[in-house]
Amino acid sequence: MRRTSTRPFSVAILALQDSGPLGVYGMFEVLAAAGGLWPRLTGEPGCAARFEPLVVARSSDPFRTVVGLPLVPDRGLAETPDVDLIIVADVELPLGEDLAERWADEIQWLRERSQGTALICSTCSGSLVLAEAGLLDGRDAASHWSAAALFRDRYPKVRFRADRILCSSGDGDRIITTGGASSWQDLSLYLIARFCGPEEASRIARIFLFGDRRDGQLPFAAMMQARTHEDATISQCQRWVGDNYETANPVAAMIERSGLRERTFKRRFTAATGYTPLEYVQALRTEEAKQMLETTDEPVESVAEQVGYEDAAFFRKLFRRRVGMSPAQYRRKMRTLIPALAS
Repeated sequence: MRRTSTRPFSVAILALQDSGPLGVYGMFEVLAAAGGLWPRLTGEPGCAARFEPLVVARSSDPFRTVVGLPLVPDRGLAETPDVDLIIVADVELPLGEDLAERWADEIQWLRERSQGTALICSTCSGSLVLAEAGLLDGRDAASHWSAAALFRDRYPKVRFRADRILCSSGDGDRIITTGGASSWQDLSLYLIARFCGPEEASRIARIFLFGDRRDGQLPFAAMMQARTHEDATISQCQRWVGDNYETANPVAAMIERSGLRERTFKRRFTAATGYTPLEYVQALRTEEAKQMLETTDEPVESVAEQVGYEDAAFFRKLFRRRVGMSPAQYRRKMRTLIPALAS
């Protein structure tokens, strides 16, 4: 499978009788949001790739999860079509001794599907299902820290990695395991980065506020979509500044292009967009700077110049005011959100 594609990637999220609902529905919501939610919130283009997730289980009959909440599968295993990705949800710990019998249908299904081209993943303790199926023999694997003794005693052929949140193994990194109760978030960002690109993974992380939130919401926030309006003159200026925000004095240039008096232009621009002209330009420049900080190693001074600020000190001050942290801090924060991106 290629890293990015315009076709949807089909996903089967396997829920067992021992699974909890958080990882199942959390993965479903986040993967379903990739490629579509960012444009709806901001008006900016998103990536072309999409995921089409399904919740699958032994049968399509509803059942109660280990925490008592009901889960309604989209398909039973027998009705599940071939998919690009399989994700085994976490299972409740500690486990009993009858795993081979308890998970017999799921194990058989996973073994059959492992012969195809699907990428097979697990979240947290879901890796125990893969281990029971023999799919992790001779491989590194992550899981919940409390499963370390179980891997040692029951699955000695598996190299349990207590230090890892995400492990990839197999030809073409076809088996992905993760450790920790919230590792479904890490796996969802990994998959989005791998198949939709790191920019889309960063967008999704910002929408769902994944990662360290001690600095509040500002580092995750994006320029909101401007109001829909029918002012053709202002629309023309918005299109122009969207392509030329890095030029010197873009507000003055828009006023000149509009043919309006300065006071009239500013009043109409604010009424049409919800932003003052200066705020609009600053928001555009900040968003472009964020993207460059996330995806390149350009020095902050170079980023500032490329988005339209010759004075790097002023850019840092403005960035901190709008984002809540310095450009360097933002780069470090966003770089840690996307785990172990596949090449």
